[in-house]
Amino acid sequence: MATIIAPSILSADFSRLAEEVKKVTDAGAEYIHVDVMDGTFVPEITIGACVVKSLRKETDATIDVHLMVEHPETQIESFAKAGADIITFHVETTKHAHRLIERIHELGCRAGVALNPGTSVSAIEELIEFADMILVMTVNPGYGGQKFIESMPSKVHMLYHMIDELEADCDIEVDGGINAETSVIVREAGANILVAGSAIYGAEDVAQAIKDIRGKEIIHSHHHHDDEDEEGYDEL
Repeated sequence: MATIIAPSILSADFSRLAEEVKKVTDAGAEYIHVDVMDGTFVPEITIGACVVKSLRKETDATIDVHLMVEHPETQIESFAKAGADIITFHVETTKHAHRLIERIHELGCRAGVALNPGTSVSAIEELIEFADMILVMTVNPGYGGQKFIESMPSKVHMLYHMIDELEADCDIEVDGGINAETSVIVREAGANILVAGSAIYGAEDVAQAIKDIRGKEIIHSHHHHDDEDEEGYDEL
């Protein structure tokens, strides 16, 4: 599966946002990752649907909205109307995740479900067949520029196997501390959408940074119908 790069505008210069988006899409990024923070679910406050609406006029890239907010059900419609392509909410913020996925689909968007580092993949096992994407946070959400949590690739790998077993059409996105080095680890574990902020926006050569994070394509073997023990991941 080809790797998709989703630069996080959290690391961009907000005073020149349209240019900053164009810079990364011209350099080969397919998605634009928009971190929406409410100051409650996470400490910081960032941006809302009006910014997505403005960006929609400026780019054809896939707008990937990550709602790090309490009560995401109150926000979904405004982001869908603003032009989001993908809307991701945190499983920790709702008792009715399946209903939210359905609502996002009704509004014509792809639905993502995000997991904090401390949330087990079993929390979303029943949602895999309905969601379009699962976002594994590889740092605790709320701030840019944090260090990658080393135990997260095994979580990505578990999720990859769940999706594979179900033969579901579901992407795995990772967000937090992603750079050329950590990218290899999460891609080998099964992630295909990589969010990177400072590693892209902080680079001298943005196109090269995107290329380095994308890396070489990794071919995963599927184990749908055999009982062999799965080998290889531990040695990577």
